[in-house]
Amino acid sequence: MAAAIGTPGRERRPSRVAIRCASTALLLATGGWALAALAREVPPPAYQLAAHRADVPAAVLYAVALQESGAMLRGRLIPWPWTLNVAGTPQRYATRAGACAGLHRALARTPANRIDAGLGQVNLGYHTHRYTQPCELLDPYRNLAIAAEIPREQHTPGEDWLLAIGRYHRPAGGAPAAR
Repeated sequence: MAAAIGTPGRERRPSRVAIRCASTALLLATGGWALAALAREVPPPAYQLAAHRADVPAAVLYAVALQESGAMLRGRLIPWPWTLNVAGTPQRYATRAGACAGLHRALARTPANRIDAGLGQVNLGYHTHRYTQPCELLDPYRNLAIAAEIPREQHTPGEDWLLAIGRYHRPAGGAPAAR
């Protein structure tokens, strides 16, 4: 069994929806300075490429990945490619193979719509049309391509990208997406 990095204890955790809403609210509330800070740091080439192909600002895609899979490594927040979120509990693995094994275990006991995977935390249940095999979502390049497609589909011309990010996990919109 692959060991997870930073797997939290068994204490009661807020619901995944509550966490997503709070995270999105934080991103929206700090959006001005967060994106400004990201603008000073050029997103890595893989983010630039995926963003360019989907016609999404690279800083937006990088901000989504930081928010969704960010992990502290040597004192720096970086997106972690082998991150799973299973029923609201984040799990970070040291290797893609370990994350794939963890993903298969999670799918055996948890509904797919309660599992997110990879850099952009793509939901396995709601995005089945975007992948053939679940572990595809652990390929950083494939995951970034999908993660870039989602805000592109949620964005309306002339709209602030932060609103599209708010609908990243809540395409139906409503109050949770607006926060």
